Amino acid sequence: MKLFHMSLSGHAHRARLFLSLVGAAHEIVEVDLAAGAHRAPEFLRLNSFGQVPVLVDGDTVVPDSNAILVYVAKKLGRSDWLPEDASGAARVQRWLSVAAGPIAFGPAAARLVTVFGAAFDAAEVIARAHQILGRIEAELTGRDWIAADHPTIADVALYSYIAAAPEGNVDLTPYADIRAWLARIEALPGFVPLAETPAGLRAA
Repeated sequence: MKLFHMSLSGHAHRARLFLSLVGAAHEIVEVDLAAGAHRAPEFLRLNSFGQVPVLVDGDTVVPDSNAILVYVAKKLGRSDWLPEDASGAARVQRWLSVAAGPIAFGPAAARLVTVFGAAFDAAEVIARAHQILGRIEAELTGRDWIAADHPTIADVALYSYIAAAPEGNVDLTPYADIRAWLARIEALPGFVPLAETPAGLRAA
């Protein structure tokens, strides 16, 4: 498998993290977004949206980070990470949708302001981040993992941008259960961190 990746992308990180957690052999291909490599014709043939990550597995091309999580879990038969039963699969899907929606428009967007200079209203996206973090904190009260009694791809999908939220000036101090959950993910065998930047609350 080849993973087309950009080291500061939380979307790319969630795909790389899961490949590492399940011990899947893969090659990282770094895409230079600053140089416009994601707009090159050869990359657009892999993903017409011009976004990382993209997974290439033989003749199969899988764009989109959450789709990659599903593909890898299914390909490797890892029903521990993606349940086969209807209710378990639905619980995971709920949080994949949260990762693609409120997480993307909250903590991920806040980080885009400080790390990449995105022209969002910082106060607005930080407020959105705290709104979804408050809901996730409540979900994690009394439990270790977000969708099951063990880690699933739902945890992986949520992890990267929550862990990096301080780079977007989103303070995680009020969220003790989230911080404990982040530590549990970081203690999993095969964990790989998202590259940090000195931005936001992490600024020197």
